[in-house]
Amino acid sequence: MKAALLQICSSDNPPQNLAMMQGMLREAAGNGAGFALLPEVCNCVSTSRRHQNEVLALEEDDQTLKGLRAEAQALGIWLLIGSLGVKTRDADGRFANRSFVIAPDGSIKARYDKLHMFDVQVSETETFRESDGYRPGDHAQICQTPFGALGLSVCYDLRFAYLYRALAKAGAQILTVPAAFSPVTGAAHWEPLLRARAIETGCYVLAPAQTGAHDLSRGKPRRTYGHAMAVAPWGEVLLDMGDQVGIGYVDLSLDEVRRARARVPALDHDRAFRGP
Repeated sequence: MKAALLQICSSDNPPQNLAMMQGMLREAAGNGAGFALLPEVCNCVSTSRRHQNEVLALEEDDQTLKGLRAEAQALGIWLLIGSLGVKTRDADGRFANRSFVIAPDGSIKARYDKLHMFDVQVSETETFRESDGYRPGDHAQICQTPFGALGLSVCYDLRFAYLYRALAKAGAQILTVPAAFSPVTGAAHWEPLLRARAIETGCYVLAPAQTGAHDLSRGKPRRTYGHAMAVAPWGEVLLDMGDQVGIGYVDLSLDEVRRARARVPALDHDRAFRGP
């Protein structure tokens, strides 16, 4: 399977972002990709809760989701919508950070709500409180496809190795990590964490990313790290897209998953222990 990782710089204007992604997906399919992957919050990057409340929608009403499902069907491709910010009916009004797998017939094959919320102070001037606006999910998700079993995650999930081990032990062969990583933490931790998750599980790791300075009509400025990456099951970096908007391609073969796991069968070597 030829996979296309899209590195984009979403604004806080969902219709504008949809048109941009549709054009890139057509290019990817035209270049032979049967599986395309979009990054986190690809419908709207925003630091303003007021603006999000105005432009985001419930899943059933979300025009970005409808447009991307139609595009996947028209192109006949599998599509990972890395995540969309969508409204929920929660009493506290928080959104969900929701990933979708779309089949070539346009149907939704899997949904996953980001488990771990990015509540950190990464520098003296950069603080994030994702849980103020988004509520966390409560279950992990695998999606079966003809080219392999996808284990779904989103961005900050990357720091929690137990999630990926659980996905791999449940059958995942390809781990997806769509992201909008901070430039500070990205420069320090992005590549080593992605490589570690691949090495620990013997899975491919595919991580489409947001990049650059985002065009926001309200709220504080926002920059993201980029460096969309694909990592092989043995830990080799197959693709690093730097900080430029574009499309990167990688060929996936489950034989590589089998070979890596045969060489170091760590998934079969768990032991129960007491303590600490």
